[in-house]
Amino acid sequence: MSKAEIDMVTAEFFGSFDNRGGKPADVARIRRLALPGAVIVMTGPRFTAYTVDEFIAPREELLADGRLVEFAEWETSERTEIAGDIASRFGAYRKAGILDGEPFEGGGTKTIQFVRTPQGWRIAAFSWYDEP
Repeated sequence: MSKAEIDMVTAEFFGSFDNRGGKPADVARIRRLALPGAVIVMTGPRFTAYTVDEFIAPREELLADGRLVEFAEWETSERTEIAGDIASRFGAYRKAGILDGEPFEGGGTKTIQFVRTPQGWRIAAFSWYDEP
């Protein structure tokens, strides 16, 4: 059951950026999927560590202001290890959209740390590396 729940939280996480077909992205749902003090780290092109709100704010704007449209991210492979109430997921992902009128595609690797809370599995931290 735990793996299925972690799969669902992960799918919701990736789905929070989706604004295809003109629907609004729901990046704010990450506040529900992650612990309030979760740590978010981008390794490149410029190493940056974020709080949950610091991560959400610019992505909400980018996905709502018309600069980035028809955007989606999706996991292409994953490895999840669960030990009691902690879990770690390491996975490859792809992304595609239209940024400033130009189609683009990319991908990389994300690692997500989960903890089981009384409300279910939540993200304690995640980091990502985008392929150059």
